[in-house]
Amino acid sequence: MTPATAAALRCPVCQGPLLQVGRTLRCPKAHSFDLAKEGYANLLPIQKKHAADPGDGKEMVRARRAFLSAGHYAPLMQALADLCADLPHGHIVDAGCGEGSYDAYLYKALGDEPAIVGFDLSKETVRLAAKLLPEAAFCVGGSFCAPVRDGWADLLLNIFSPFAGAEFRRMLRPGGHLVYAVPTARHLYGLKEVLYDHPYENEVKDTAYEGFTFVRSVEAAAQLTLTGDAVQQLFAMTPYYWNTPTDGAARLQACKSLTTEIGFRYLVYQKQ
Repeated sequence: MTPATAAALRCPVCQGPLLQVGRTLRCPKAHSFDLAKEGYANLLPIQKKHAADPGDGKEMVRARRAFLSAGHYAPLMQALADLCADLPHGHIVDAGCGEGSYDAYLYKALGDEPAIVGFDLSKETVRLAAKLLPEAAFCVGGSFCAPVRDGWADLLLNIFSPFAGAEFRRMLRPGGHLVYAVPTARHLYGLKEVLYDHPYENEVKDTAYEGFTFVRSVEAAAQLTLTGDAVQQLFAMTPYYWNTPTDGAARLQACKSLTTEIGFRYLVYQKQ
């Protein structure tokens, strides 16, 4: 976190602006929040913390970091970078940022060093993100109580996270853009063919959201053939890990290789 990116944040207690003073964030009403050694801050209001350790667990987070750092989703990340390059992107907010792989990829690919702020409910994801991209401001926080100032963002990213329309509009400047990533119909279908007796395609639809105008949809897809640890890493980083029958998980455990399609639809909206 740098003073420039920290200036995008707001106090979770009084919603006043936060400024970085050494290893602390302070607002004009003297509320203060220490930075962890990795450089992130915990800005999740205590009344919004509905679990002792909210968000994705360490096993899922570490599987996602290992899988993404191996470059398996690079075609999808490059498509996102190409899309963002065509939009105003000086100030980027990543709502539900995960462990920071997408933000690190964008920071390098865009080439003009955008100011990036990311937040996530999971402390473990934010810790890893802050280590991966120290130039950004990462914090523990939720989409429905976002720790970002009004109108700061030119571009807001939401990659498979809950859609918090009112907060997204609040954070975006007038005319700013939202990029909402959703799965294609066949995303991870090959994985589901192993896990389930009756695999299903994902629903595909374009949804209207209050206060936003739909601009366009961009699809990115690729075919993956995975071997070794990558098969289980992919499984562990998906929601299927928690709701798969025992026999399906056993079939996957026995797989020496897995071929599956991956695909994202990037839905672009503009704030009205």
